[in-house]
Amino acid sequence: MIEIDGAAGEGGGQILRTSLALSLCTGEPVTLHSIRAGRPKPGLMRQHLACVRAAAQISNAQVLGDELQSRELHFAPGPVQPGSYQFSVGSAGSCLLVLQTVWPALMLANGPSSLQLSGGTHNPMAPPFQFLARAYAPLMHRLGAPAELHLRRAGFHPAGGGEVTVNLASAAQSLRPFDLMSRGEPVSTQAECLAPGLPRHVPQRELEVLCEAMGWALDPKQLLALRQNEGPGNALIATLTHANVTEVFMQLGEKGVAAETVSQRLVKDLNDYLRQPGAVGPHLADQWMLPLALAVWKTGMTASYTATELTLHATTNAETIEKFLPVSITTERTDAGWCVTVQP
Repeated sequence: MIEIDGAAGEGGGQILRTSLALSLCTGEPVTLHSIRAGRPKPGLMRQHLACVRAAAQISNAQVLGDELQSRELHFAPGPVQPGSYQFSVGSAGSCLLVLQTVWPALMLANGPSSLQLSGGTHNPMAPPFQFLARAYAPLMHRLGAPAELHLRRAGFHPAGGGEVTVNLASAAQSLRPFDLMSRGEPVSTQAECLAPGLPRHVPQRELEVLCEAMGWALDPKQLLALRQNEGPGNALIATLTHANVTEVFMQLGEKGVAAETVSQRLVKDLNDYLRQPGAVGPHLADQWMLPLALAVWKTGMTASYTATELTLHATTNAETIEKFLPVSITTERTDAGWCVTVQP
C-alpha cells in the first residue's frame, strides 16, 4: 500500500491524478490523505471525482472515499482493460485532466482504446485541447505511444459541454525514452482566438495586440469559427513550432478583464519562454515527466530534457512519481534554464 500526502508540495489535484495514473500502471493500491489540502475548497470536486471514476472504470478498481469533498481515498486497481469508454465530468470541469489520468495506463494496455470525453476543453489551471493535440501528443508519438485527438465541440466555464474523442494505440512493447535537450530551429508561429458568444471586436482586439507585440502577421482566419452555443467563452492561444518541439500557450478571457490585458498576459508567457533556450516551457516540463518516467521504467534507459522553468507543480510531480516507480528524477540549473534527468 502506497501512502500519499495530498497536502505535500503544491497540494492540488495533480497529486491525485498522478497517483491514480501510476497506481493503474503499476497495479499498486494507493491511499491518499488530505486531498487538495492546498486549495481554497479542499477535497474532491466534481472533475476530480470524474478522474477517480474513470480510473476505476478501466481497471474495475475497489474504491473507498469516491464522493464529493472527500479528503481521503483508497484505490486498489485491477488489471487495466483497453476498449471503448465514455467519460463525462458532469460540469464545466476539464475533461482533458480526466484524459491525462487514464492515458498512461491505457497506452500500456495490450490493445488500442477509444475515448469519448465531455466537459470543459479550455479551463483555468488545465491544459487546453490545443496543448494536448499539438505539444503533448507529438512527443508521445516519438515516445512510441501514438494518439489521435479530435475536438468535436469546445467547452468553457461555466456552461461546459465540450466534446473530445481520442484514439490511443497500445505502446506496451514500443516505448523508447529519448533526450529532448533543445527546441531546435523555429519553424512557425500561430495565433488564434476562440470567442463564441462574444462580440467580434473582443477577439479582434486580442489578436491585434498579440500580433503587434510579437511582430506576427494578423490573419482574419485566426478568429476561429465556433457555434455561438459553445460559449460564451474566450481563449487566446499562441503556438510556437520548433524543429524538436511545439509549445502552446493560452490565456483565458474573464468578465471584467480588458481584451488588451488578456493579450499582454499571453505576450509575457511567450517572452518568458523565448528568453530561455530550454526545450520545453513550464507546463510541458511538468506534464512530460510522467510518460518519460514510465518509458525509463519499462526500458531501463536514461533520458533527459531541458526546461525554461520548473514550477512547484513539477517538483511535486517528481516526488509523487518516485513513490511509485523505481526511478530517480534529478534536476539541475543549466544555461538552458533547467535540466531534468530520469534514470532507473
